[in-house]
Amino acid sequence: MSQPNFFVRNWVAMGTRFLPFADAGSEGFPLSRILRLSLFQISIGMAAVLLTGTLNRVMIVELGVPTWLVALMVSLPLVFAPFRALIGHRSDHHKSSLGWKRVPYIWLGTLWQFGGFAIMPFALIVLSGMTELPVPPLAGQAAAALAFLLVGAGMHTAQTAGLALATDLADDETRPRVVALLYVMLLVGTLLSALVFGALLADFSQIRLIQVVQGAAVLTMALNLVALWKQEARQPSRTTGENATDFRSEWRAFVAQPNAKRFLTVVGLGSAAFAMQDILLEPYGAEVLHMAVGETTTLTAAAAAGAITAFSLAAYRLGRGGDPIKLATLGAAAGLVAFLAVIFAALTESAVLFFGGAALIGFGGGLFSVGTLTSAMSLNQGGHSGLALGAWGAVQASCAGVAIALGGAIRDVVSGLAAQGALGPTLNTPATGFEAVYCIEVALLCITLLVIGPLARRHGGPPSQSNKFGLAELPG
Repeated sequence: MSQPNFFVRNWVAMGTRFLPFADAGSEGFPLSRILRLSLFQISIGMAAVLLTGTLNRVMIVELGVPTWLVALMVSLPLVFAPFRALIGHRSDHHKSSLGWKRVPYIWLGTLWQFGGFAIMPFALIVLSGMTELPVPPLAGQAAAALAFLLVGAGMHTAQTAGLALATDLADDETRPRVVALLYVMLLVGTLLSALVFGALLADFSQIRLIQVVQGAAVLTMALNLVALWKQEARQPSRTTGENATDFRSEWRAFVAQPNAKRFLTVVGLGSAAFAMQDILLEPYGAEVLHMAVGETTTLTAAAAAGAITAFSLAAYRLGRGGDPIKLATLGAAAGLVAFLAVIFAALTESAVLFFGGAALIGFGGGLFSVGTLTSAMSLNQGGHSGLALGAWGAVQASCAGVAIALGGAIRDVVSGLAAQGALGPTLNTPATGFEAVYCIEVALLCITLLVIGPLARRHGGPPSQSNKFGLAELPG
């Protein structure tokens, strides 16, 4: 398998023709090889759509699982998120009998994803109680929890080590553009997966759900195997390895950098604000605006399209000397408008306004991510890409996981109070619980804007030439 197969050749040709990353390749790491490596990001995007988009709506609406339990299940993958920095650190110093340091972690993450997807559909059916088998409810809950946890652990492990591998393979000049291309492929994978899953589940049935999830498992293995083939050279020196520096001492040095703690606080607050509604957007469309499964799944595609648009705007602004912190501030402000649009969509019963709000959520979240990711690169002073890439992801995903769980619980509590008439007859509607969560997100974004203010004032002036940002220069 020394030559890419037919699919990979067409993938490479498409990327060369349509993506503005022709300058991302180098003699040692050509564009065709970069695009092949980017397939692991496609699998990550596919898994994200299933977990936070398609499955949560199916579990709540079609399978009748309580929202609080769905929120807990969907947030379980993010339990592994705090370990991203540790995974990056360990892969920086990994000792392998085969002479690899990144590939073992990527492959381990792939196996975990496959295992989680393999048992997930049957676990969900048992969890919903739609089976004649004498299985106790606790068994379904435990199996579903294990499935979601395995997928989440695999996603975090494979993505952290994969991005670190990309930075290892690229030279100093092209490294930001290479990681940028991988980040865009994550968005492309999210967008395409949302559209495909929406079409496949338009005529929903439990059998179709099993087929879709198991198909995702097989495709994950295939994509990641092709992505990893002959990417990392074996190094005999890696069989003995270097003595790993203590993780805690490296982490303390990392967060001791100027403004690092305030910056990570901003990342956490903003990530929580944008993520709290992740599992509620599609059920909102189903229960309040009466959308079908296929229609609500396209909401994820709208959000991904908004994020890609945000990336293009970021490229234009930062490529001309814009400040990444101010860009993140603009993203938080766009999020405020987006959540208000979603709230008013229920009042006006406007599906158009709802889709616009979903797209703007992706746009605001994309700008916020671009700005904070670009700023995070300046915190990497330790010389190890794994720790730097893991730190941002650990804070972001951990706070997002807590927010997702709280969002589902808050929706259930408020909806229950509204249904009992405790909030008055005016608020006794299906939209009340959802809108309470969106109002909290508006408040969180306001706090984010207050905390980010001092950073924005300190970041005046254009970036240096070494931090120049172009369309192909987004760090991830």
